[in-house]
Amino acid sequence: MELTERANILVKFNEADPLGIVWHGHYVRYFEDGREAFGEKYGLRYLDIFQQGYTVPIVKVECNYKRSLRYGDRVIVETKYVDTAAAKIKFLYSLYNAATGELVADGASVQVFLDTESSTLQLTIPPFFKAWKEQWGLL
Repeated sequence: MELTERANILVKFNEADPLGIVWHGHYVRYFEDGREAFGEKYGLRYLDIFQQGYTVPIVKVECNYKRSLRYGDRVIVETKYVDTAAAKIKFLYSLYNAATGELVADGASVQVFLDTESSTLQLTIPPFFKAWKEQWGLL
């Protein structure tokens, strides 16, 4: 089963340089917007994870730039969950210009589980995440 979500984001004035071109760092923020939308849809919000006693910091992110976005554009953020046997969460992203359908960037991120009390890295899948995977037919 493939779990994906698409979010439609308006490029804001403060995300662009004086020429109206979106600063490269905001593309990674659009990935974050995609993760937030994915979490809302599939019950994997950061607060849901925190309430289970874990945080999920990003340990790796990559972004491949294809085309520029400009102030006023709308960007479609497609976020796809990548299942793995390890105790981590991996997503793939595709950013599209909503008006033209052109791919403007793609990338990936990896998050790990830390216990909120001790900040200990979890080497096995937390029970709540195993139940989440079962719920969505991933186990």
